[in-house]
Amino acid sequence: MPRKKTRNALELIARDVGDEPGFRARVEEEKFNAQVARMILDARTAAGLTQQALADLAGTTQPVIARLEHADYEGHSLSMLRRIAKALNRHLEVRLVAD
Repeated sequence: MPRKKTRNALELIARDVGDEPGFRARVEEEKFNAQVARMILDARTAAGLTQQALADLAGTTQPVIARLEHADYEGHSLSMLRRIAKALNRHLEVRLVAD
């Protein structure tokens, strides 16, 4: 049976891994990490701050901010996110939602 043509990356990957346990969970985790990184980047740039300026305000270093803004970073901590939110005159909101 011929395969349906697609350009959707998730569909292409799903074809290769099939129903491998945990695949969708890993994809969702990667999406979450990318969203958090993008939120930090967007908030920082909206505030007109460099990574170094945000680092100074949050009491950390520029390389830490660079890591937090990278979509592949998996080490987001609530305490650091709170510090960044405070430095940007924002508040952090965390929600638990049903699957």
